[in-house]
Amino acid sequence: MALATEIQNLSSVKRGLIIGKFMPLHKGHLALIDFAAAQCDELIVSMTYRQDDPIPGPLRFEWIREELANYAGVRLEISPDDFDNETLPWDQRIPFWASFLKKRFPQVHVIFSSENYGDLLAKNLGIFHVGFDPERKKFPVSTTLIRQQPFHYWDFIVHAARSFFVKRICLYGPESTGKSTMAKRLAEIYDTEFVPEISREFISSNNFTLADIIRIGHAQTKRVISTAKNANKLLFCDTDLITTQIYCRHYLHTIPHVLLALEEQVKYDRYYLFDVDVPWVADGLRDLGERRLEMFTVFKVELKKRKIPYTVVSGSHDQREKFLCAEMDGLLMG
Repeated sequence: MALATEIQNLSSVKRGLIIGKFMPLHKGHLALIDFAAAQCDELIVSMTYRQDDPIPGPLRFEWIREELANYAGVRLEISPDDFDNETLPWDQRIPFWASFLKKRFPQVHVIFSSENYGDLLAKNLGIFHVGFDPERKKFPVSTTLIRQQPFHYWDFIVHAARSFFVKRICLYGPESTGKSTMAKRLAEIYDTEFVPEISREFISSNNFTLADIIRIGHAQTKRVISTAKNANKLLFCDTDLITTQIYCRHYLHTIPHVLLALEEQVKYDRYYLFDVDVPWVADGLRDLGERRLEMFTVFKVELKKRKIPYTVVSGSHDQREKFLCAEMDGLLMG
C-alpha cells in the first residue's frame, strides 16, 4: 500500500509535523507547508533556534507568524536547539532529535520534510514520513544558498523576510549636493524605494525646536524601517540620524540622547559622502552656502569618529550617477 494511502487510512486524528530552522523562511518552505496542511487536521510547524544563529530566532519566528497568519489548522511552535550536536554524523544525531520531538510533540502521526534525513527521523519517532520535492526540482533553493547570495535567490525569499537582506544605502553630506535628486533617481533605475529627508515634512524654516528635531528623528527612523519592507534589494536613503544630530548641534547647540539611541536602530550597508563641488542652490531651508566646505569636513569627521567606512562621491551629477550605478551593480553581483 502506498504511504499516502496509509496516512489517509489512519483512524485517529491526523496531526502532522514540520521542523526546521527556517533561516530564512522561503517559498519552498511555504509549498511544503501547503502540501502538508492539505493532508492533516492539524499541522505543527516547529522552529528551533540558537543564540549564535546568523539570523536571530525571534525575528525568524515573526516572519513565520506573518506569512502563516491566515493558515487555518496550522500551529506554530518555537524551541531552543539545546539537544543537537552538529559534529556527529546523521545516524548519531537523529536519536537526539527524536528524543526531543517525542517529549515536545507526543501525539504526532506524520512528519513532512524535503530532507534526506526524513525517513530516518520518522523511523526513530515510530511515525510516517512524507517527502516533498526532495531533489529541489520545484524549488531549487536552500537557506544556505539564500544567506550566501540573497539577491540571486531573491524571488524565493518570502516578503516578510526580504527587508533583512535589503542593502541600505545612505547618501550623506552637506546641503545642496544632489542627495535628494540622486536617491530618487537611483530608486527609479533599480526599481526600488527611497527615503527622503523627512525634516521637510515637518518644518519650513530653520526656526525649529528640540521637540521638532526629536519628532523628525523618530519619523526618519520609522520611515526607513517601514520602507525597507517593500524595497527591492536596495534602499536609497537621502539622510540618516548622524545628519540629524549634526544640524541639531549646529542650530540648537545640543544633541539629545534620543537621537543617539535612534541612530542605533538603523545601520547602513554603504555610506556615500557627497562632495561640495557642485553649485549651491537655495530652496528656502538651505542657509549654509558659504560654509559647505566646513560642513563637508564636519560630516566626514562624524563618520571617522564612528569608524564607518565611506566613499566620497564627486563630479557632475551625471558623473555621480554613473559612479553610483557602477557601485550598485557591483553590490548586487556580490
